[in-house]
Parts: sequence; structure tokens; C-alpha cells
Amino acid sequence: MQNRPKVIMFGWEFPPVISGGLGVACLGLCKALSPLADVKMIIPKSVPDFKIPNIELIGLNAFSREELREIFSKKSKNGSHGLNFYQINAGVNPYIKIDSNETINQKFYDVYNQNIEPFEIDALYAGDVIKKAIEFSRISVQYALQQDFDVIHAHDWLTFLPAIELKMLTGKPLVLHIHSLEYDRAGADSKNWVYDLEKKAMDLADRIIPVSKYTGHICHSHYKIPNYKIIPIHNGVEPITHTVKISPHKDKLIIFFGRITMQKGPEFFVEAARIVLKYHNNVKFVMAGSGDLHKPLIEKIASFGLGDKFFFTGFLNKQKLNELLAISDVYCMPSVSEPFGLSAVEAVQYGLPVIMSKTSGVGEVLNSALKIDFWDTYKLAQYIIASIDYKGLSAEMVGQANKDLKHITWEITAVKVMQIYDSLIH
Repeated sequence: MQNRPKVIMFGWEFPPVISGGLGVACLGLCKALSPLADVKMIIPKSVPDFKIPNIELIGLNAFSREELREIFSKKSKNGSHGLNFYQINAGVNPYIKIDSNETINQKFYDVYNQNIEPFEIDALYAGDVIKKAIEFSRISVQYALQQDFDVIHAHDWLTFLPAIELKMLTGKPLVLHIHSLEYDRAGADSKNWVYDLEKKAMDLADRIIPVSKYTGHICHSHYKIPNYKIIPIHNGVEPITHTVKISPHKDKLIIFFGRITMQKGPEFFVEAARIVLKYHNNVKFVMAGSGDLHKPLIEKIASFGLGDKFFFTGFLNKQKLNELLAISDVYCMPSVSEPFGLSAVEAVQYGLPVIMSKTSGVGEVLNSALKIDFWDTYKLAQYIIASIDYKGLSAEMVGQANKDLKHITWEITAVKVMQIYDSLIH
């Protein structure tokens, strides 16, 4: 492409303000796109001294009251929020609970009729997340309408509101990047406002980029999106230099890290651990992360009498997580539904054997992993024991993983994304 495309990108998480893999993926993609495209990444919260060459980070939290008034004084010719959402009770969000008598339409009315004030957000997923997403949309669309751009690119449902509105107001091509769906978080029977938003956005989008063929199939089968729109592109991973350390523990360390929620299958990890400990006493299990199943699982482990065999670390930043990976022996990812699973790639970078569920997108590119049905705790336990006992098996898995890693790069991902931009712009 002779001219670099100008991209308006909407994100919710972005380092150093992250809660999971979404922010890591957005960073990796932006860095790989920076030599190829001009990207303005609009996010709720940015940190002033965090910068990426050739990527313009626009944190709404950085706009003063005066700057916001200036942005809103420059009206677009056809600028209005103009979205018509169904009257649906809003007690449906996977992260929050909202009073059942409050409707989404009321939130839109309240937000769009309040005075313009600086955007304030402490925790990305705390409190009334839907209201935050609407406020984010109101300001970011007004800012974006005053920019020169060729294509709109949005990451997951929290950014779909501004993406839809900008598409409707400008007619510019819309690309949706699907890292996770309501289907993954709440199950196949979940049909709520978030699902409706995802469906509406996918219907309006010109192209949809799921992070795996697995997620692409869900877009087609569960959301009824035509296949021609769906172009799966796997995530990449940042190359790292690391040192595997001698563990201070004499026991083998088996780890799980991620949100401790139904989607990630932590209860299956606990059940498998119970089986392993019948055969191996020199093993300990680490659960790194936080979520709504955190306390119930601690209580369950205590009822098994296995409290001395488990460590719960809470959420770990990147440095602490790397320190844990450096001293661990096996990584388990028994997710019920995992669109990609970047954590599994991070684990193989540290030379760990990886055991994952078959319902994980990363399995499409990580041939070295042992794969199970997420509910099959007996087989998960067998694979954990085999990974500990048979050094040849572990060595073979690690060797294959090093070959797999050569094909899991953000540069490969960025080239494929650029091909989509090119096809839409020209």
C-alpha cells in the first residue's frame, strides 16, 4: 500500500492499565502495526509517560473540562448519538449487577443529557461498567469525528458503542476484533444486552477478526454472522529473554493463572489436583488471579483438607507472573471457552509443558500442548502426573513449543490485519 492507512482504534484496556490479556493483545498489535499504519488508539485511561513510537494514545482521562468543551463545540454536520437500543433490563453484565428496574435506554438518556465533565475512571471493571462504556462512547465519538481516518477498528464489546456510531455517521469501514464474547463469559444460552450489542456490531461491521477459528465458528453459529465477514487471525506474543530459576520449593509447582471465573474452569483444576495428590505428595498447586470463584474455591479446598497444598496469589503484575513462571513445572488451562489463551503461549516461552482444554483457540497454533475436554478432570490429572514423571515427554513438548513460537508473532498478525485494511479501503 503506497499510503499508510489512518486508523481510529478503540480499546478498553491498554498497558500499563490492564486486567488481563485484552490489553496485552492491543499493545502487541499496535506495536506491530506502527511501521505500517497511522493509528490513533482511543482508550478510557492512559498514563502520561507511557508512549509507543508512531502510535498516538488518546486517554479520555487526560482531557480537561476546557478541552472537552472545545471538542463538543465543534459539531459534526450529522453528529448525534442516534442509536436505538432495545428496552432491556440491565442486570445482565458479566462484571457487575444493576438494579432490575433500571434500563439501558435510561442510562443513554442520562449520559447524553448530562453536562460535559472530565472522564473519570479508577478501575476499568468496577461499578457501573455499562454507564462507563456509554460515557466513553459519547466523548470518544465526538473526538473521532474531528479526525482524519480511513478505517475504524474496535476491540471487544466495551468499545462497540463508539464503533457502531462512528460507522453510522461516517460510512467508513468498520473492523471488529473479537477477543472474547458473551458466549464465552456466560454460556451458550445467555442472550442479554451485551449479546445484543455484540450482534448489532457484527451485523454492521465490514469485517470481523476473531482471534481463532474456534471463536470465528461461534460468531457464525451463535451470532448468525455470514462467513464472508469472518477472517480469523491468531494473536502473537512478545519475544522474551528469560532465565529458568531453581525453585525455592522442593515440591513440583503446577500453576493456573487467569481470572478465577466460570469461563476459565478453575474448579476443574482443583478437582484434578485432588486426584493428583492421591498419587503424588510432593506437588503444590498455584492459582494466580482473582474473580468471583476465588472465595468459594478456597472454601472447597479447605473442605478437602488440602489447604497446605494450594497457594492463592491474587492478581499478579507481569514481573511477578514471570517470576512464578520461571520456577514452575507445568501450566494448566482448563477453560470452558477460551477464544485464544495468550497465557498458554507465555507459559511455553518459559519451557513449561502446557495442558489445555480443546475449547481453546490457541490450540490451533500450539501443537505442543496436551489437550483435554475441560470437564475431564481425570485425564487432566493423568497428564499432570505424566508431565511430572516422564522427563522425555516434557522435553519433547518443550522442543515442539519452540518450533510453534516461530509462527506466533505480532508481526505476522499485523501483516494479516493490514491486508484487511487494504481490501476495505481500496
